[in-house]
Amino acid sequence: MSDYKGIEYLRKKLNRKRSRVLRRYKFYEMKNIARDMGIATPPSLQWLQAVLGWNAKAVDSIADRLVFRGFRDDNFDMTGIFRMNNPDILYDSAVLSALISSCCFVYISKGEDDFPRLQVIDGSNATGIINPITNLLTEGYAVLERDDYGKVTVEAYFVEGWTVIYRNGIPDQLFEENAPAPLLVPIIFRPDAKRAFGHSRISRACMSITESAMRTLKRSEITAEFYSFPQKYVVGLDPDAEQMDKWKATVSSLLQFDKDEDGDSPTLGQFQQQSMTPHLDQLKMFAALFAGETGLTLDDLGFATENPASQEAIKASHENLRLTARKAQRAFGSGFLNAGYLAACLRDDYQYYRNQVYMTTPIWEPVFEPDAAMLSNIGDGAIKINQAVPGYFNADNLRDLTGINMSNMPVENTEG
Repeated sequence: MSDYKGIEYLRKKLNRKRSRVLRRYKFYEMKNIARDMGIATPPSLQWLQAVLGWNAKAVDSIADRLVFRGFRDDNFDMTGIFRMNNPDILYDSAVLSALISSCCFVYISKGEDDFPRLQVIDGSNATGIINPITNLLTEGYAVLERDDYGKVTVEAYFVEGWTVIYRNGIPDQLFEENAPAPLLVPIIFRPDAKRAFGHSRISRACMSITESAMRTLKRSEITAEFYSFPQKYVVGLDPDAEQMDKWKATVSSLLQFDKDEDGDSPTLGQFQQQSMTPHLDQLKMFAALFAGETGLTLDDLGFATENPASQEAIKASHENLRLTARKAQRAFGSGFLNAGYLAACLRDDYQYYRNQVYMTTPIWEPVFEPDAAMLSNIGDGAIKINQAVPGYFNADNLRDLTGINMSNMPVENTEG
C-alpha cells in the first residue's frame, strides 16, 4: 500500500479535471453560452443566445464511423464476454465518451451469475494512475453514483487484486479479484507520451471558434431585428405637430404629413438598409477555420457548394477524417483488448499473462462503407492480386474491406 497514491489523491485529481470535461460535454450538447463582449448587444437583448452544433458534428462524424466488430484469433473468447454485455450500446457509449472527454473507463465487476459485467464510466467520473507500458491502471478511482445535487454517494477505489466500494465516504464493501491489474480500464483517444489520457476531439481551438461563430450569429439576429424595416427620418417637422406612433411609422408604407401654417412641409427620407453579407462572410470564415481544425468540409457544416461534388471528390475531401478514424481505431482497440483480457481473468479466476493475448487483434468495420462502384473495384483488384499472388485475398480480409459477411448458403453447381 505504501506505493499507492491513495483514494484521497485520486479524488482531488478528478475534481481538478472534472470541470474541463463537463465544459466539453456542454459544447457537445449545445448548452454552452458564448461570453458577450458587451459592445454590440443592447441591454434589452442580453438574454438572446445562439446555438451551434458544430462540435456535435465533429464528434459524431468520427463516432458514427467507428463500429467495433470483435477480436480475431480470440483464444480466450473475449468477444463472448462483450456479447453478454449489450455490446452495441457499450461500444458506442465508450467511443462517444472517449471522443468528448479524451478518455472513458470500463468498470469490470462480477454480476449475480459470477459472469463479468462491463460498465462504461465517462471521464468526468473516473480517473487513475496509468502504466505507460501496458496502458492499464496501477490504481483507479470512479464515482458510481451521485445524488440529485451532484454529491458523490457511491464511489470505488481500485488496485491490483481488490476493489473497495465507498458509500458516503465510508468503506462499505471489499471485493478480492484474481486479476493482474485494477478492474478499471481506460479507453483513450489520441494518447501520447506527454498526455497519457489523450486529447479530446473538442479541442480548445474548436471551442474558441464556436464561441466566435455564436457571437456572429447573435449579432446577425440583432441586426436583422433592427433593420427588418428600413429606418425612416423626418426633417423640418413642426414641434407642435401631433406625434406619430413609432411602430406605425416603422412598418407603414405610406406616411401623410400636412403643411404647417406657413405652407412649409417636412422633408422625409429613408436610411439605407443594412446588409447581412458581412455577418455571413464572417460566419463562413469561422466555419472554414472549424473545418480545418476537425477535418470536416464546409458542406458538413451547412455551407453547400454551388456545384455538387463527385463521389471521388467527396471521399478525397474526407481523407483527414478517415486518417483520424483509423488512428482512433488503433487506440480504442487496445483499450477494448485490455478490458477483454482482464474480464477473461475475472471470469476464469486465473491471472493470465498479458503476452498470452498478443496474437489477438481488434477488428473494425470499414470507416467508409463501400458503394456499388467501390465493391466492383475491390472485386476486380482482388482477382488481379490473387492472380499475381495466389491466396493473398480470402474471405477474412475481403470482409475487412467490404464490411459484408460471406453468405452461408451453399454454392449451387451451375455446370451441366
